[in-house]
Amino acid sequence: MTAELFYIIITTIYGIIIGSFLNVCIYRIPKKESIIVTRSHCMSCGEHLKWYDLVPLVSFLFLGGKCRYCGTKLSAQYPLVEAFNGIGYAVLVIVNGFNLTTILYCLCTSALLALSVIDWRIYEIPVAFNIFIGIIGIIRLLTDMGHWQTYVIGFFAVSGFLYLLYVITNGRGIGGGDIKLMAVAGLLIGWKLIILSLGIGCLLGSVIHLILMKVKDKDRILAFGPYLSMGIYISMVCGDQLVSWYLSMFVK
Repeated sequence: MTAELFYIIITTIYGIIIGSFLNVCIYRIPKKESIIVTRSHCMSCGEHLKWYDLVPLVSFLFLGGKCRYCGTKLSAQYPLVEAFNGIGYAVLVIVNGFNLTTILYCLCTSALLALSVIDWRIYEIPVAFNIFIGIIGIIRLLTDMGHWQTYVIGFFAVSGFLYLLYVITNGRGIGGGDIKLMAVAGLLIGWKLIILSLGIGCLLGSVIHLILMKVKDKDRILAFGPYLSMGIYISMVCGDQLVSWYLSMFVK
């Protein structure tokens, strides 16, 4: 087994395990419940779960997607979040290699995934996720001081524009959580990639939400966090290549 394959496998496993913890955050944070003290339990019968009920992906498949104690069908969110987080980690390692930047991007990916699910449900991005991404961004800044301007400008490049939009529309055009998200994400990935993230997020949001409105009669109110998160993740994976490709069209 090559070192590269080993890192991919280990990172994917860690991603799946962390994905299990994300499910806890997704359910408990909006309810203001502790994500550390309270034991894991069935959301239907309240029975405390044993360790073998909590093995990521495996337990869900072994139990047939049902609670061991009351037989209630479990949400598909559990395995999907775990799988997506693991896959998200793997892609970052494959593209960027295993290094500090990749580790920080993986942690950001987990925060983006969790806040996206929450925002999709309640139209709100809990501040804890933005604080977490902000801490990751500070670490990136401190470990790459030679390019500090890129990250500092990134903090304001999109968030400043969105805040202006917020003021002009009296809060109707954009949510405060979205502004904070783009600020801390800009601190992590820099001004070029955060601008790209906004463009990708707007494009995906427009297309996907219009389809949902047409097919599923989705409300006009848009949860922008998931689309911004997709834009940020895509930028972390291949943003530099996309920016280079775009600029090459103007250089003969």
